[in-house]
Amino acid sequence: MFKDMTGQKVPSVTFPIRAEDDWSQRDSKEIFSGKTVIVFSLPGAFTPTCSSSHLPRYNELAPKFFENGIDEIVCVSVNDTFVMNAWASDQHANNISFIPDGNGDFTDGMGLLVDKKAIGFGKRSWRYAMLVKDGVVEKMFIEPDLPGDPFEVSDADTMLNFINPEALPKANVAMFTKPGCSYCTKAKALLAEQGLSYEELVLGENTSLSAMRAISNGDTTPQIFIDGKHIGGHDELVKHFA
Repeated sequence: MFKDMTGQKVPSVTFPIRAEDDWSQRDSKEIFSGKTVIVFSLPGAFTPTCSSSHLPRYNELAPKFFENGIDEIVCVSVNDTFVMNAWASDQHANNISFIPDGNGDFTDGMGLLVDKKAIGFGKRSWRYAMLVKDGVVEKMFIEPDLPGDPFEVSDADTMLNFINPEALPKANVAMFTKPGCSYCTKAKALLAEQGLSYEELVLGENTSLSAMRAISNGDTTPQIFIDGKHIGGHDELVKHFA
């Protein structure tokens, strides 16, 4: 079992960071003092779960976290600053601060530095997340000590549910639209009334008519999906909410 540091101060560490072709640094005091910060730490940049789920969801939910008193969201990994910078660029995660714990000092201080030599990683961080207020850990979500790379409790939704359950997104919505579509505009307004955000797929820009047909079996816009279920167009959306 890993040690839960709830109620204790985070380790005092200085992180060398390469930014704009020059060296700079951030330290624990600058990151945490007088602020409420979310930290999520993971085994490595560019690795599957970290890149497909852990990081993207924190970036996606960042506006909700900021609305609920979070000052900064920090991603820590035992990688050097060049790797972390490349990963940040690849992920386009502009809401996240990438902190390279290249020597593993911070992770070791948290008691979560683990040996992954069997897969050629050397020493890396166990996957966890924590809420830190003014440098003191208020809550930790440490993945269970199981083989492999469990990902059950350090996710962004679990963290947001702890901070404010009512802030959790109500649904995952995707909508095919096209420029100048009046029914698309009406559908967007209706979703806004329901407090729902959505992923917009615009024909001719980031998707095609053939792709929309293949997925929705429809020729007109909008075509709306909620939590994986095909709702249809604007009129069907009205009926759905009714």
